[in-house]
Amino acid sequence: MQVTLPTTLLSRVEDAGLNASAPPQQRWLDGWLVRFSPGKAKRARCVNAVALGRLSMEQKFALCQQVFDEAKLPLIFRITPMSEPQTLDSWLDGNGLRMFEDTRVMVNDNLAALTPEPLPPGVSLHRVGHASFAQVVGQMRGSPLSQQQAHAQRLDLSPVPFEGWVLRRAGESTILACGQTAAEAEMVGLYDVFTATEARNHGWARKLCGLLLERARQHGARVGYLQVDASNQAARAVYRRLGFRDAYAYHYRTAAPLID
Repeated sequence: MQVTLPTTLLSRVEDAGLNASAPPQQRWLDGWLVRFSPGKAKRARCVNAVALGRLSMEQKFALCQQVFDEAKLPLIFRITPMSEPQTLDSWLDGNGLRMFEDTRVMVNDNLAALTPEPLPPGVSLHRVGHASFAQVVGQMRGSPLSQQQAHAQRLDLSPVPFEGWVLRRAGESTILACGQTAAEAEMVGLYDVFTATEARNHGWARKLCGLLLERARQHGARVGYLQVDASNQAARAVYRRLGFRDAYAYHYRTAAPLID
């Protein structure tokens, strides 16, 4: 179920998500934020149509195509309810760019009501550095080294502070689950939450997220946000148990072959 939240809050959530995914490889192009990171995260290698600008869509599209061609990346657009102009999605569709990866932005606007679950004896939460976290999550996703390195670079240079965390059993190096937070003012974003294949179905992701959100709340956060694939019903159920609700949707468009 999608909840109705103030448009000012949704706009701030969108801004926070853009800030948290900012790569060093980006530039403004007549109101569009063009990102061309070689990493895996599509938020960091797509066009975000933030403002109307003055050029025509045909002109801006051609300029964006040139940027992505030079970066040797497929041209991707990210379409949200805030994208400008409002006709951009239908224009891209009419020009052969296919829609893929329907995504939900979920929001918890009352973190004070959250009661995190305690960890069982022998399991503890550990903070890890950016390079280590990028390696951990990259291995869980099966990402190549180049994408892991791009992820670590983006975290190092992020305009908002990220914290990477893992759950481990005492005396073991094996990681049960991982996740990270990005804090900005009174908002905190959850990113890259993964559970090790052999540790699934034990609630580790839920426990981890609850602890991370509580820690952020103790440091001043009041609102939590995250992005999740619309078809990932298991993850969305976990987040709903943590007080998150669908706030708005976004998707991508490309003319390239299917992008992972």
